[in-house]
Amino acid sequence: MDKEYNGSGYGGGGGGGYDGPHRRPFGRRPVTDYTSSMLQWMRHRQPRYKGGGRMEMERPSPSYIVDMLPPSAKPQNAADSVPAKLLHSSLNKVKHPINVVKWTPEGRRLLTGSSIGEFTLWNGMGFNFETISQAHDSAVRAAAWSHSEDWLISSEQHGFVKYWQPTFNNVKVVQAHGFNDAVRDLAFSPNDSKFVTASDDKTLKIFDFAGGTEESVLTGHSWDAKTVDWHPSKGLLVSGSKDHDVKLWDPRTGRCLTTLHGHKNTISKTKFEPNRGQLLATAAQDQTARIFDLRMMRDICLLRGNQDKIATLAWHPIHSSLLSTGGADGSICHFLLDEPNTPPGMAASTSIPPYDSADPASVPAQTIFPAHTIKYAHDFAVWSIDWHPLGHILASGSNDRATRFWTRPRPGETDCFSDKYHLGDAAAETQGAWDRRGGRKVMREDEEQELEDEADGLQDQKMPVKQPMLPGIPGLDMPTNGTGDEHPTRRYPNIPNIPPPPPNLPNGLAGMDPEQFKAMLASGTLPPPPPQFGGSLPPPPPNFDMSKLPPGLLLPGFQPPPGMPLPPPPGSLVGLPGIDADGSGLGAGGVRRRGPLPSQEQSLMEEQRRGKYRIAR
Repeated sequence: MDKEYNGSGYGGGGGGGYDGPHRRPFGRRPVTDYTSSMLQWMRHRQPRYKGGGRMEMERPSPSYIVDMLPPSAKPQNAADSVPAKLLHSSLNKVKHPINVVKWTPEGRRLLTGSSIGEFTLWNGMGFNFETISQAHDSAVRAAAWSHSEDWLISSEQHGFVKYWQPTFNNVKVVQAHGFNDAVRDLAFSPNDSKFVTASDDKTLKIFDFAGGTEESVLTGHSWDAKTVDWHPSKGLLVSGSKDHDVKLWDPRTGRCLTTLHGHKNTISKTKFEPNRGQLLATAAQDQTARIFDLRMMRDICLLRGNQDKIATLAWHPIHSSLLSTGGADGSICHFLLDEPNTPPGMAASTSIPPYDSADPASVPAQTIFPAHTIKYAHDFAVWSIDWHPLGHILASGSNDRATRFWTRPRPGETDCFSDKYHLGDAAAETQGAWDRRGGRKVMREDEEQELEDEADGLQDQKMPVKQPMLPGIPGLDMPTNGTGDEHPTRRYPNIPNIPPPPPNLPNGLAGMDPEQFKAMLASGTLPPPPPQFGGSLPPPPPNFDMSKLPPGLLLPGFQPPPGMPLPPPPGSLVGLPGIDADGSGLGAGGVRRRGPLPSQEQSLMEEQRRGKYRIAR
């Protein structure tokens, strides 16, 4: 489905293995464009009762890349959407662990939330940096888009929930839980009128979205509530806690409907299947995940294969049988619920689905192993994963401070299965699929490219907080009454309360009746203003030297008061920078002269000293 242009990648992401020193052409980056695949499918698709389409079947050859189709074109072939190939690794300039990754509803950008409260937006096709903003004062813990795609809510370590518009303009802040109780997860109701939060204070809270007010508190867990989800079409909540229990709730009454047992450690994630809503997936720190059928109210699948605690999981948006998990060891596993992938030597009785048994209520859950595992996807724990709305890219955020994008290999590509993300650094280097020096060099080039993108990107410019003040001149209070009898007091410290000078009104006008003043103004009989300082300029301040005034300030023929020296003539300023012999500072023809401009060679040397234009193009 993905057409890659200018793709080089590293570790087998876009070539045929390592074959010597690698240098990526300057200014080129991997780009994944799904437009042609979508247009081809929309052009040739047919109703399902007519066969679904007339496209040729894909085969493992590079010539069939042009025939790749989006996951929506093959809803029954979930194996074609397993993301086994790395597209790009994105890093911030200032690196911090990534706690949340979330695609925007239209799929054009990826939103990531870090451990210091920053929101970062990455382009969904070129994977380059776009913008960054300080969204929270503490670590971002969860984020959820509304079903109408008009709102985003996010939570943080200190119990706050914030409302965001699609333009990431913060419009409201709600103190959902205590300052020391982190909001671990949240979810919208099917009609977006309410949302629910799960917190370390062992409670779930339901809020009215429009008013931001708390409506009910759901209590029942005996330890920290770690995750919560709202059914996509029904009034049903599911929550997981540190007490190893999974509970189903009625949001109308706040009553616990049932408790699902089966895990033996902290529940890290619970998620309803988004398409039909008949299945519930739960992941725990006991290295297993379980699939519950809500119609049978029991677990039907037991997902094994993770070598460490499972930190998160995500359903595929198109294929209901594809589920991905992220582990604490940095691995990502992809499970196909209709393919058990039983290892050789294991009893076949555990791979029988309950639906096919004679007694579905008592038969043990079917054990399913990963269809594909990226063992070294990240260096540390994978905290969050999220699928692109079209289902062709999986994004992952980790404690190693990297955000990575994964997709399905193109027809004929097999080198991606022998890169360092599948084999590890040492094994990939032994097989010649990855070079440590070359990998570091390419990583430095990627970081330099990210720095350039960040320098060119849009950064959040915060306006200073406006201090409340009354209308008028800043720093002065308004009179306490309308008569103006009382003197205004100054707002700033260290300034004495000096009363203002009396108004200098003409003779007889001070204290005049307003009606009499209005009549004199209408008749034009107002007396002239009194002369100022006897008809001459006021005397200069003591010890004032008029020679310090610049030339040309005084009018020709001006006579200063007695005792005041005249300024020097213009010719006496010769010798100062930019002043010619005539004191005008102008060259021939009245044009101001300036220093010579640097040559092209000097300009190039200056740019090279700044670290630019060192690579030959």
